[in-house]
Amino acid sequence: MAGWGCRGVPVPSGGPHGAGCRQPWWLLLLAWLSLGCAGGTAQGPALGTPVRVPEPPAPARPRRQPARGTWGPWGPWSSCSSSCGDGVALRTRRCLRSTEEEPCTGDPRQYRLCQLQGCPGGSVPFRAMQCSLYDNKPVLGTQARYRWVPFHGAPNVCDLNCLAMGHNFYYTFGRVLDGTRCSPSSSDLCVGGRCLSVGCDGILGSGTQPDACGQCGGGHDTCLFMHRLFQGTDPSSGYFGYMNVTKIPAGATHIKVTDKSRNYLALMRSDGRYVLNGDWSIAWPGPYEVAGTQLHYARAPDGTETLEAPGPTDEDLHVMVLLQEPNPGIEYEFWLPRGHPQPGRVDTSPLRQPQPRGAGSPPPPEPPVTPAPAPPTQPRGSATEPPPRSPPGWSVAGAATGQCGRCRPPKGRSQRIWHFCQSDFVFQGQILAQRLVGQETRYEVEVKTPYRHRFPLVSREYVWVPNICGCPRLREGGEYLLMARRHVNYERTLNRILLQDNGYARPWTPREDRLVREAAQHCPQPRPP
Repeated sequence: MAGWGCRGVPVPSGGPHGAGCRQPWWLLLLAWLSLGCAGGTAQGPALGTPVRVPEPPAPARPRRQPARGTWGPWGPWSSCSSSCGDGVALRTRRCLRSTEEEPCTGDPRQYRLCQLQGCPGGSVPFRAMQCSLYDNKPVLGTQARYRWVPFHGAPNVCDLNCLAMGHNFYYTFGRVLDGTRCSPSSSDLCVGGRCLSVGCDGILGSGTQPDACGQCGGGHDTCLFMHRLFQGTDPSSGYFGYMNVTKIPAGATHIKVTDKSRNYLALMRSDGRYVLNGDWSIAWPGPYEVAGTQLHYARAPDGTETLEAPGPTDEDLHVMVLLQEPNPGIEYEFWLPRGHPQPGRVDTSPLRQPQPRGAGSPPPPEPPVTPAPAPPTQPRGSATEPPPRSPPGWSVAGAATGQCGRCRPPKGRSQRIWHFCQSDFVFQGQILAQRLVGQETRYEVEVKTPYRHRFPLVSREYVWVPNICGCPRLREGGEYLLMARRHVNYERTLNRILLQDNGYARPWTPREDRLVREAAQHCPQPRPP
């Protein structure tokens, strides 16, 4: 059998290996293998060919963002666009950049609301004045002349859309002037053809809003939300009268109080004057101005009452309830700046229960039973404890007729020690105000120095005297050493400081300070309340 030589020429099969070819046998094997691989589908380089392994692509370098310019300072505000009513002022700034820098981000113009004094009566509204500029001028390519008035039904509220008087068409005369109200019922203003809202910072389009505490641009994390349910419990005998609910501190916002019963919510200022439903007199629902804000009082036919005020309040307000039936619960809520003193969960007015029912009212003839609801327009005084004994020559009847008799203040060391040891409150106080309430006198007192108090005593208190005769004699602005008792009637509708008409009340002097401190050494330790 013939084989193949080095050049593809047939050679005898019986010849010696390498007779026509000097190559080693393994080279022939490599050549045959290379031909065999080349005959199939190409999957890679042939044997004997250097293989180059591809290198992984180099990571793309982040594209360098061109720098942006920076804004220069704002220029001064322009004059207002209007001479009365609402208007806008403009200020501008420049973008400082090189040719390689990108333009600044933001608006080069800023508009501020300038509220001026109201326009005189009979003045033409701003939008109407702009429409009237086109009165009796040819429009629509004709010689027809019209008189124009504002038209507020067009899609773009910042276009000067004017209605032809006596006709059923309107015409758009471009944009309105900057500072024109978007609509008669809106406080938003048109600037550059856009309707912009005024932020709480006075800047149009800033979007700055007050937080829940009323702070412009503040975050809600700076506010504290108070939301509680007052569920005062009745004694077994039941009672019908005023009861404290809570104190709403000055600075409160978004106030809401809700009562769903036949009871009446009452509201009192920090000086003891009632705003709503005080002195057994029921007020009409509606708006009331109080504490620097507008309060809205609503009462539904089913008895549900609400008190709502946006705030912030500029003084403390005391919420009370005039009970006609057991209290099912009074819900109240408001916001306070964080860190503001918070009312306690069982809160009482810092001016203790300034109730119209007097401590000197006659006692009930027999042990109390559940009384009928009292009419809200007539005070009931039959549910109080017996009055303290009056000095000789004085009587309640005499006070009513103006015959009060002569005041007899206590004197001497023994009287001072006895009053000190028997009193619940001994303190130096300044008389801030005086008011006659029924047959009693109520003093507002600033507590200067407390010497003894078996119950909590705050910096401002009401001190009640069960007569209108001026006994003891206290004048507004004067400072006195007062020794008084705590007065709580069996209905527990009264909890107040009572200075008896023969109580210890002397002008404060350094000598009185020394004597009262000495008196403290002659009585036993006070019992815990």
